[in-house]
Amino acid sequence: MIRTVDCAKLGRELPGLEKPPFPGELGHRIYNNISAEAYAMWQPHMTIMINHYGLNPADPETRKMLRGEMEEFFFGENARMPEGWVPADAAPTKGGGVPQRK
Repeated sequence: MIRTVDCAKLGRELPGLEKPPFPGELGHRIYNNISAEAYAMWQPHMTIMINHYGLNPADPETRKMLRGEMEEFFFGENARMPEGWVPADAAPTKGGGVPQRK
């Protein structure tokens, strides 16, 4: 049976992670409150930050900063995706294109 969570990021019940992504309080908080789909959104976001700022993930200060950014990404004031949001890889709209503004 698939474990589900009420995802704090996506605002609905979705399959959760199989195990905490890393040890510690934040890892368990993510495991209990973030879906696997939402967690997958963190990886490209983190990669952009590492590349943009030229960060070294092996540096303890960088890891500390990234954990803070991760907490904000999943649980911060503006962490929740806007209502009506759909993933970019979701089925296209009728007609096969992106909805156009009128």
